[in-house]
Amino acid sequence: MAPNARERLCCFFLIFLVSLLYSAALKAQPITKETCLGCHSAPGLEKIRDGKKVSLQVEPQAFGKSIHGAFDCTTCHTDVSQIPHQPELKPVQCDTCHAATVKSYTESIHAKARAQGFKEPPTCTSCHGNIHKLVPRADPSSPVHTKNVAQTCAVCHANTELAQKFRIPLVRPVEAYLQSVHARNIAAGNRGAACTDCHGAHAILPAGDPASQISRAKVPETCGRCHANVLAAYRESIHGEAVARGVRQAPVCTDCHGEHRILARNEPNSPVFTTNVAGETCGRCHGDTRMSERFGLPPDKVPAFQDSFHGLALRSGQLTAANCASCHGVHDIRPSSDPRSHVHKTNLPATCGKCHPGAGTRFALGLVHVSAKGSFPLLFGIRVVYLWVIGLTITFMILHNGLDLIHKSRHPAQMYRITLPAETPERMSRSLRWQHGLILISFPILAYTGFSLTYPESWWAAPLLHWEASLGLRGFIHRLAALVLIGALVWHLVELVFSQERRTRLQKQKLGWQDLRDLWHTVRYNLDLETELPKRGAFNYAEKIEYWAFIWGMVVMSLTGVLLWFENLSLTYLPKTATDIATTIHFYEAVLATLAIVVWHFYWVIFDPDVYPMDTAWWHGRSPAVRVIERMGQPDEAEKSGSQNSQLE
Repeated sequence: MAPNARERLCCFFLIFLVSLLYSAALKAQPITKETCLGCHSAPGLEKIRDGKKVSLQVEPQAFGKSIHGAFDCTTCHTDVSQIPHQPELKPVQCDTCHAATVKSYTESIHAKARAQGFKEPPTCTSCHGNIHKLVPRADPSSPVHTKNVAQTCAVCHANTELAQKFRIPLVRPVEAYLQSVHARNIAAGNRGAACTDCHGAHAILPAGDPASQISRAKVPETCGRCHANVLAAYRESIHGEAVARGVRQAPVCTDCHGEHRILARNEPNSPVFTTNVAGETCGRCHGDTRMSERFGLPPDKVPAFQDSFHGLALRSGQLTAANCASCHGVHDIRPSSDPRSHVHKTNLPATCGKCHPGAGTRFALGLVHVSAKGSFPLLFGIRVVYLWVIGLTITFMILHNGLDLIHKSRHPAQMYRITLPAETPERMSRSLRWQHGLILISFPILAYTGFSLTYPESWWAAPLLHWEASLGLRGFIHRLAALVLIGALVWHLVELVFSQERRTRLQKQKLGWQDLRDLWHTVRYNLDLETELPKRGAFNYAEKIEYWAFIWGMVVMSLTGVLLWFENLSLTYLPKTATDIATTIHFYEAVLATLAIVVWHFYWVIFDPDVYPMDTAWWHGRSPAVRVIERMGQPDEAEKSGSQNSQLE
């Protein structure tokens, strides 16, 4: 063998021997984290597993700061017994140290899904993060820190594809939660509930599981961990007692406040915001026909409240009006038969007295939720009577004026055979024109502001009610216009008392049998069954009917309006039934008055072909010539009268 060959062979054996000795030395010494980091701290260290690149790099600094930094690698990687270790290590078993926690996890919906072969449900590292960088839950950088839990859960629960795959019924729960008062409190550094506070941290179960923290029966207890006083009151309520008995339809916290998107009660979009309580929250059960039939709940209470002043005011945006919770309580709701109930008959004066001092102190308030559309006989009777009166009255007006319009369209007015004075006599005095002017201004305002309260969702009410929550203009404008209207009425009545001329005029406006005969002949004339109109006096039957109907309506509307305006005084000296009657009459009288003005008065002063486009007597006090002729009669009659003015006054 050549010398060079022998040298190379000796060198090879020497290196081989040194390697064997080094390997033996490595096996003999303990495997520390420094030993492991000797290889695993290398940047870019990775391998291919199941067709995917898996990083094997461990950052020494991050690992040193982690909660596991004080342990050697073999504490978790228990199957590492030599360096270099085998190519594939067993998965780390967290239950070596966290046995109780892992046991809880194995009972969860996530672990059961993984046991069925699904790979998407989370494992320990899915939520807690990389085991080599894992920090305590109290650390703000931890994925399971209170501030970060929602985003951690969102990795899966904000994924619409996963929701469809696993048939998760909730849509965007994390997005809804992030808008909640809980999430906002946490973001601001205050106390608030995170996902794990309600659903649990490891033993997360579906809501349908009776053992779940969010099962229907356990929801009050879950919320009660933070809201202990509320839970105590709720448990003694009729709702809490029903839930304890196993009544599934009885409301729990989430039925009223929502599940994930729980808002503060002073936020307009909250289900328990003052304007939403009746319709959106309480009304979902108490306004449901099936629920009413099943549990014997009165079916008309919610509609009656919605149509009451309180309900209408809330619907129009008036935040100070009472809602369901204002009277029945919030969490301590009890039946009215319970002496502890806020709405028990002995407690009603105190409950109503919070807003209406003195209410029920002299007379029992009686029934509260009553409606003219419901089963309360008195109000229902008033409503039926008014509907018939309105229907018959307006039908008569439409037919009467329709016949007049058709006749005048078929027989245009011809030149009358009479010589009229250059200026017709005064029909309305200055004071009457001022009174009419006040009514002309106030009545439309009253109608608009009044019906805006009754129909607050209507498009035409929106401009007035837009600022109702902040300014409350509707009620102020309505009452101001009412004062103007009442002022005009009082002015007129005072003149009747102190003016002989007004009393004489009033005598001429009395209705009699002759007016009924005039009506009959006028109808026949308009049907072309007679050739001449009946003789008209200073006031015809149409003007008399309108005057007395107006006076009656003004008095009724004023009395009922004052009764409702000063409701505290009314509820002190009268039972609540009186204000309910006043409310019903006030509304239907307003409907009748408005329709009468539009159908009857507007026709005679605007649309009547004889005066179109307008009878301007309201402005300068003098009627059109054609109206003067009507009141004077035919020319031969006028000549016999001897005086035109005597018939015109």
